[in-house]
Amino acid sequence: MTKILVIEDEAESREMFLECLEAEGFNAIGAQNGLVGVHCAQKHLPDLVICDIVMPELDGYGVLTTLRQNPVTAIIPFIFLSAKATNAELRHAMKLGADDYLTKPTTVEELLAAIATRLEKQAALKQWYTALHQISTPDVTEEAKPTTSESIFPSCPHLSEVFQFIEENYHQPISLCDVAQAVGYAPGYLTDLMRRLTGHTVNQWIVERRMAAACSLLLETNQSIEQIAEKVGYQNTGHFFRQFRQYQRTTPQVWRNTHRI
Repeated sequence: MTKILVIEDEAESREMFLECLEAEGFNAIGAQNGLVGVHCAQKHLPDLVICDIVMPELDGYGVLTTLRQNPVTAIIPFIFLSAKATNAELRHAMKLGADDYLTKPTTVEELLAAIATRLEKQAALKQWYTALHQISTPDVTEEAKPTTSESIFPSCPHLSEVFQFIEENYHQPISLCDVAQAVGYAPGYLTDLMRRLTGHTVNQWIVERRMAAACSLLLETNQSIEQIAEKVGYQNTGHFFRQFRQYQRTTPQVWRNTHRI
């Protein structure tokens, strides 16, 4: 049975949601405040969380932040259900990593539709992630070919803004915090999302793009290693040298000599 956690301090509303969910065949769990909700989420690992915002002990924003910071609970779909309905509050909720935001009063039909949408998207992401890991990584001994961003980054609509920012800025000294700020996510949430969907961190994708650009420059130009390192975002040539060797298992100059015709 699909397990859904409802975190709501108003007992009457909480019981109504629990009854509706159980009538639809869900395994519904209730929590009367944010602290209890966090404990229940960590204990029961629900398939989805529905949470109020204004609550004693710990508000909904605190619940979401806490869950997103824990790798065990970071990937659980999260729906806010609140009487607070301003654009600023909605934006803040989405920036923290909420998957949906419903305003009170809401109908049972609207709630069930939101739940169905999130569960369907979660299932689709899991299928995509499984398919991604079935694709083998090309061996470094294969013939070198020109590399484009399309051949590096996976086709994932949920991360398109992230990959676009990396593509446009990899030649600069960017970090996880820079990427997270650009796309409006908390760094911890973005790290968990990226790892869940691609198996890599944001920093690993930055390095991946830089290494691809470095290989292209090594093949197509006569620029020095120092010049190439600077062009692909490294302020320290030694750092570039170490990462290139870790990635290609050889030095930049040896790689250039081996792959040039």
